[in-house]
Amino acid sequence: MPDPAREDRRPLTARALRAGLAWMTPLGGPLDLRLLGRTLLHAAVLGCVAGLVGAGFFAALELGQRLLLGGLAGYLPLRAAGELVFGREPAGPLRPWVLVLLPALGGLASGLVTAKLAPECGGGGGDATIDAYHLHGARMRARVAPVKALASVLTLATGGAGGREGPTMQIGGALGALTGRLLPTSPRERRILMVAGVAAGISAVFRTPLGAALLAVEMLYRDDFESDALVPAILASVVAYSLVASIYGEATLFGRLPAFPFVPRHLPLYALLALLVSLGAVAFAVSLRTVARVFRRLPGPAWLRPAVGGLLMGGFATAIILLVGHLYGAEDRGIGLLGGGYGAVQAAIAGSPGMQPGWSLVVLLLGLAAAKVVAASLTIGSGGSAGDFAPALTIGGLLGAAFGHGAALLTGDPTLQPAAFVLVGMGTLYGGLAHVPLSALVLVSELAGSYDLLVPMMLSIGVAYVALRRWTLYPAQPRNQRESPAHPELRARDLLARVTVRDVAVPAEAGPAEAGARLAEGLAAAGHTSRQRVLPLLGPAGAWAGIADVDAIRAAAADPHLGWAVLADVAARWTAVAPETTLARVGELLVDSGLRQLPVLEGGRVTGYVGEAEIARVFLQAIADPPARHPAGA
Repeated sequence: MPDPAREDRRPLTARALRAGLAWMTPLGGPLDLRLLGRTLLHAAVLGCVAGLVGAGFFAALELGQRLLLGGLAGYLPLRAAGELVFGREPAGPLRPWVLVLLPALGGLASGLVTAKLAPECGGGGGDATIDAYHLHGARMRARVAPVKALASVLTLATGGAGGREGPTMQIGGALGALTGRLLPTSPRERRILMVAGVAAGISAVFRTPLGAALLAVEMLYRDDFESDALVPAILASVVAYSLVASIYGEATLFGRLPAFPFVPRHLPLYALLALLVSLGAVAFAVSLRTVARVFRRLPGPAWLRPAVGGLLMGGFATAIILLVGHLYGAEDRGIGLLGGGYGAVQAAIAGSPGMQPGWSLVVLLLGLAAAKVVAASLTIGSGGSAGDFAPALTIGGLLGAAFGHGAALLTGDPTLQPAAFVLVGMGTLYGGLAHVPLSALVLVSELAGSYDLLVPMMLSIGVAYVALRRWTLYPAQPRNQRESPAHPELRARDLLARVTVRDVAVPAEAGPAEAGARLAEGLAAAGHTSRQRVLPLLGPAGAWAGIADVDAIRAAAADPHLGWAVLADVAARWTAVAPETTLARVGELLVDSGLRQLPVLEGGRVTGYVGEAEIARVFLQAIADPPARHPAGA
């Protein structure tokens, strides 16, 4: 007969377990249409805001460089074709002593701003953004966006050897986090909005809408990507790009480049290029970490360290600029050491009056790549607010240029274009070191304005991706979603699929009862149990006849109208598990049976019990314990 108590209990148990299993689904399952529509609306608004902020940041940075680098130091930065939005800067007499001191003053101002207002704004910005996503629930303080923007302008406008894309990752992420805080959003939506903000920020200053969206979802992990955020990231990126393009015009970073025909016999050269670029990537990563470690150990206040780094970088860069200017002429003083360095890549692609083909050019390009490693490490490693994204692309491009010119000299192949190796080198170093192969491939193709180099870049990035497995530009990257504190449900689900009944079962406290026994006898047997919540029932022939829940027995026994009932009347069908059964399978059986616990059958007899409480203990432990981080190379 139906048991009212059991019927009342079963939906509660089923709902609880089904809710738990649904929560264990990656990111809580697919977005429903209402949630998707709301998220896309928020992403579009976020793209507008990030686009306007990015346009303002771009303008402030260029005006600051005109005023400080050009006006005070007389330094003419070497720029890529698509970087200028206000026309060519006027050239003045170079003042080397100002050029030495200016990065130190910018570092001092930046250090004071970040140390007093938001210490997390020091450094590149990409790693801090990843850290906030995984360890802080995609939450960033509202002040991060304005502080990062101000500190970055102070650093880069005074000659800091870093890029603007890294800071805009953090600025965009902070805007996304702020949007998630101001609007009624779930934790999952906040994470998606933060990723969309990162995409919009990169797209606003780099003007690569698809590459920016892919980078935002791919940079969060070493071997994974945040797939649920892809569509909102694309929308936010497109909106931000459209706003910036409507203000500054549509242009690729390097302008109109020649076609690069596919030559299959050059593929082995691109594989060799990947090995050279991988060595450069390791040198860059080691240099960054070493400088950061040294500066953390320096005595004195933290706000002073970017000034010390700026002074060292200013002296080093000025010496290199004067040396190259002496050897190649005053027109070559803007060699790309200060700022992001895209101008040096542009010169390597298109050539310049001081770059005559030959082995001396190969040596010059290798020397500039090494100098860029040192300059960027001093700026970023000391805590200056400048990105490591642009230096990584620049170093890869210079190494690619050196390799391309060297290969052309050795092979004498007239079809070999060194400019193609420049672009492939850019994508290879960043894609391999940041573990973003797909987005690096698309980014560089968008920068080139074509997909001519798709096949050689796929090969080269693939080789570097494997070669640089132990190294990363972003140490905060977990390996995948299962190692991220942002997705504890995935760790719990994996754990339940590995843990067996034998590991967690509680011992039997009461033996089987007769199916035809009165409820009172069942109550007496259940009175001796504390962790055992069900009684297995035996039929007349000694076969297993069912399972009675202790609470169902108590509820039926308390009903004066059911005084004639026996244990079989409140029993569920017989269901048992073996010691080797996983907890994930146990959860499924509990949902199907409506019980809270199942007997463990071994050798024909019940040896223990496993149920909701045992699963919950493992589940909560998996959620509470953060995953162990796997440190990458220095």
